[in-house]
Amino acid sequence: MTEAVASAATRYTGVFRGRPDQVRRARHEVARYLAGHAAADDAALIISELAANAVLYSRSGGQFFTVRAVLHDTWCRLEVEDGGGPWDTGPPDCSRPHGLDVIQALTGPGNWGVDGDSSGRVVWARLSW
Repeated sequence: MTEAVASAATRYTGVFRGRPDQVRRARHEVARYLAGHAAADDAALIISELAANAVLYSRSGGQFFTVRAVLHDTWCRLEVEDGGGPWDTGPPDCSRPHGLDVIQALTGPGNWGVDGDSSGRVVWARLSW
């Protein structure tokens, strides 16, 4: 198998309608892609949170969002690309963690981030095992 073919075999990309029912579908697709890997459950939770944010808080609501997962030997990168919009993190609320707080708890500091701007963005996370 060539390196390009091997690389293609370790990637998942899915495009979903920007509706709440598609968050579950995206989570199941990533869980199926990562089935048997140590971080599959955490990855499914992360994708669920990022997809929900895309549907609820970006211009992808009613449109489309894209989910990507790239699997490596000891880690994977997860991404949700949305249609952008305002980014308001708000003040931290220690009494009730938000989804991005959960993502940071799962990935560790510096292993998630946001690229892009109000015209479109990719929120990503890296899980290691």
